[in-house]
Amino acid sequence: MPFENLSVHLGEGIVLEERRLVEKVVEEGRGGFCYELNGAFGALLAALGFEVTLLAARVYGEEGRLGIPYDHLALLVRTADAGEWLADVGFGAHSHYPLQWGRRDEQPDPAGAFRIVEAVGPHPAGAESGAGSATARDLDVVLDGERVYRLEARPRVLRDFVAGAWWHSTSPESHFTKSLICSRLTEDGGRITLSGRRLKVTAADGVSREDELTDDEEVLQTYRERFGIALERVPAVRTAMSRQAAGRTASGSGGSQG
Repeated sequence: MPFENLSVHLGEGIVLEERRLVEKVVEEGRGGFCYELNGAFGALLAALGFEVTLLAARVYGEEGRLGIPYDHLALLVRTADAGEWLADVGFGAHSHYPLQWGRRDEQPDPAGAFRIVEAVGPHPAGAESGAGSATARDLDVVLDGERVYRLEARPRVLRDFVAGAWWHSTSPESHFTKSLICSRLTEDGGRITLSGRRLKVTAADGVSREDELTDDEEVLQTYRERFGIALERVPAVRTAMSRQAAGRTASGSGGSQG
């Protein structure tokens, strides 16, 4: 299932309800961003008998600033005989495999060296972001020495993330509203990404090539053949006004979400 934000630019509402997420990903052959992919994956794991906890995270941005509350959704998965794991299939380029929740040393992964560490002391952006001091329960996920996101250990439910999904779908400050993205891992551990009309294929050894697609039919064919997504029209980055109108429509039906 690809990581993609096509719904934002196709005028489709983001509905955070388990049945709708499974319907979109499984029955309609689509992907989504973190709330949708991890929401659907969490539902699958729970149906298979795993104990799944939804966790809220804030993504580190420029100058180490944390993003908005409920910026990201990740999963804590408890197994009967193999301990606890951080599972995240909704962050785009992230770990290929689950990370051991209780480990504080380095965890090698094809995507790099990961660590889950305790976040302590006041965050440098706290005064500006309202983050305040990190508690002992907050954890930072670190990739190759760089902080990726900060996790809260408090259990959440899908409806908690509605405001975050609305912000990312409508705000001009959200990177999801500024560009198109559709990306997935390949079978050999590489990655393929379509951003608008630019197709980037990266091999497992890191060597990549980029091509500019020439017409709408080639774009639609690439979505079908490379990502398994059948679209009736080519998505295009929407104006702020059209996104806000869609956001008002989605928020009006928020009672059915989560």
